[in-house]
Amino acid sequence: MVKKQFIQRDISWLSFNARVLQEANDPKVPLKERIRFLGIFSNNSDEFFRVRVATLKRMVEFAEKRKRANMHMEEKPQAILDQIQMIVLQQQNEFNRIWNGILKELKKEKIFLVDENHLTKDQQLFVKNFFDEQVRGNVIPLMIESLPQLPYLRDKSIFLGVVMRKKKSAYQQKYALIEVPAKAIGRFIILPSKAGEQHIMLLEDVIRFNLPHIFSYFEYDHFDAHIFKVTKDAEIDIDNDLSTTFVEKIEKGLKNRRKGKPVRFVYDKEMDAGLLEYLIRRLNLNRKSNIIPGGRIHNFRHFMDFPDVFSDKSLRNTSFLHPALAGASRVTDIINKHDVMLHFPYHSFNAIIDLLREAAMDPDVNSIKVTAYRLATNSKVINALINAARNGKEVVVMLELKARFDEEANIEWKRILEEEGVKVLLGVPKLKIHAKLCIIKKRVKNKTIQYGFVSTGNLNEKTAKVYGDHCLLTSNRNVMADINRIFRYLEHWKTGIAQLQQCKTLLVCPTNMRKQLDILINKEIKNAIAKKPASIILKMNSLSDVHFINKLYEAATAGVEIKLIVRGIFCAMMDNKKFKKTPQSISIVDEYLEHARVLIFHNGGNEKIFISSADWMVRNLDHRVEAALPILDKKIGEELKDIIHIQLRDNVKARVLDNELLNNYVPLSKNKKIRSQIETYQYLHQKTIDPPK
Repeated sequence: MVKKQFIQRDISWLSFNARVLQEANDPKVPLKERIRFLGIFSNNSDEFFRVRVATLKRMVEFAEKRKRANMHMEEKPQAILDQIQMIVLQQQNEFNRIWNGILKELKKEKIFLVDENHLTKDQQLFVKNFFDEQVRGNVIPLMIESLPQLPYLRDKSIFLGVVMRKKKSAYQQKYALIEVPAKAIGRFIILPSKAGEQHIMLLEDVIRFNLPHIFSYFEYDHFDAHIFKVTKDAEIDIDNDLSTTFVEKIEKGLKNRRKGKPVRFVYDKEMDAGLLEYLIRRLNLNRKSNIIPGGRIHNFRHFMDFPDVFSDKSLRNTSFLHPALAGASRVTDIINKHDVMLHFPYHSFNAIIDLLREAAMDPDVNSIKVTAYRLATNSKVINALINAARNGKEVVVMLELKARFDEEANIEWKRILEEEGVKVLLGVPKLKIHAKLCIIKKRVKNKTIQYGFVSTGNLNEKTAKVYGDHCLLTSNRNVMADINRIFRYLEHWKTGIAQLQQCKTLLVCPTNMRKQLDILINKEIKNAIAKKPASIILKMNSLSDVHFINKLYEAATAGVEIKLIVRGIFCAMMDNKKFKKTPQSISIVDEYLEHARVLIFHNGGNEKIFISSADWMVRNLDHRVEAALPILDKKIGEELKDIIHIQLRDNVKARVLDNELLNNYVPLSKNKKIRSQIETYQYLHQKTIDPPK
């Protein structure tokens, strides 16, 4: 039997989501945050099925076609799907156990989730009036038995499957479907309650209570209603019709996505057996269709916005201004003197907004160019760029229309920006633009001044409050020259990739990053073999690229000291007797989402430190435009290393990434408990009190 060398990517991802579930189970985490983690787990699961499970199902279909054509296919996607189904059912049971425990704790806090059967008379009147005034107009029951074809069921919605009966005869019954209008109304309704208590009702229970009212026409006297939802394939197929624009192809793909094949059917296990069988048959599902029984409540992603009715207000630490910018009238003036590294969410994202606003108003600025992957709903970044265009600046925005699940939002941003005179770039065929870049140009006394930033995270002021990222504000000429080259490529990609190949300071995908990373790793291997100090420290979201995992195996075998912080997918097996030094590999899941990518190579004592937008995955390294920025300022490099070493010492929220996917917490040492996000906040905040000279 051949020993396994890698952890399967999708199984590794499920292990990451198990770490999210651990946070929901941790009694030391505030109750509101535990509920939020259940919502995050649910949302993650939905996207996993829409993307990864859907992809595997496509592979199964393709494998069948290849088999019929006598073609060999080594991978066995059906075996992976079977394993996923088993793990998902186990996680669902754990989810239900955690939720039942949280319900008991809510009761201790005098917070009650009330269903349709446990309302006081005052609450019954309130719910009836609320339904008539707020809900009725949004509820359209479908009598599905009379329909020749089951109607389109929205992917992100939940549905009530209703069985209506007459008590006098078991034969007289009908089936109906009601889409729960959570998007229009909200999922949670605060009910009139006793003093000192909080009573909350879910929207579907409001509808359940009013079923006799909704279906009064049919004169049924008994109603059963249970929740279910359908998750669909989210892949966008872009056709090759030369007569349509790229935007039209994306829009067509989005419409087709709504008709995607079901990849999961989740339902209340108490659902009427006849209705369940009917739905499974009408949806063309079978035993391989990920049919998952669950509890009474589904679409837990809404619970990320659970009402703040808790007496213990566990407020996040407030972000603060970077000390280099404190007291400065203009961000621009500071970064034209020296680099500034912002660490989100500890440092305020307002510095980025201020930088763009200053550029929009500065009469000497003539152009602003940025890449945008995911933007906030009411984006202050976009507002600043629109104001710049109105002030006569040339504004260029690279909007990635292929950013998954943000396609519709970015198409709308395209329309808004173009109406204001902004030049919108839509990307490059077969490549996603994932680099986070900005360059601003101004003309002062016949001299061109260029400055901007390179970031690991999106230009999104909302997620910047909860995502851990690094952003370097800089006017370094070599960095600006490379950003110019990248934008020239984005504006004129049809002329070829030569502009990207000319980048000398930034490591860029898909041109030179792989090669340069290979050189850096090989140097560490060479030094280790020569008994010289050699080390690699990597922080990223995901590690699945087989080539680089093998390079890390080679480095560990040679004796390179390796330390890895990987939040999500981790396909490497780092416990191997051949390794001279066992790598330290951890994942940190805590209040903030660890989103940054940092690379540190010992490099014979002349350390090379990078921040990057790219994870070590094939999709990032070969199919996206990405950038890794060398940190040239020694003080900033030391600060970044300090933060990484704080994270490597985490013994509260760090889990060991082992071959068995056990997700064991890093064992406590004799020293004090170190929760890296708290320690990092204190480390950076101290610098605002006592800034370095």
